[in-house]
Amino acid sequence: MSFNPNILDSEISFKTSRSGGAGGQHVNKVSTKVELIFSVVDSKLLDDEQKGIILAKLKTRMNKEGELQIVAQSERSQLRNKKIALEKFHELIALCFVIQKKRKPSKVPKAVKEKRLLNKKMKAEIKRLRSNNF
Repeated sequence: MSFNPNILDSEISFKTSRSGGAGGQHVNKVSTKVELIFSVVDSKLLDDEQKGIILAKLKTRMNKEGELQIVAQSERSQLRNKKIALEKFHELIALCFVIQKKRKPSKVPKAVKEKRLLNKKMKAEIKRLRSNNF
């Protein structure tokens, strides 16, 4: 199932606040921390099946109201943090809809089985010759 996460941008809301950490006076007066909030439950662009997939795969990143929250505060610019949060969001949503291929168990080749049995016979022969009653 292919899904373009860019269509969900209209349902995203952002919250800004002062970022923690080093930075001196700049940190204390500028709101650079960006929190992206996307309500999966209230989304009008997702059908029930898509909502279920996202809720199941991202349940550890959701709050009780079914909102996906992504925080970005690594940059000193609010705009760059907003871009980082959007990129994380698009990446997470895209990963939800990637279908993993089922693993097919491979057979052990006949030559490998024969080699293993031959080695067992050789070891047994060596041990038999070591014993006192040959």
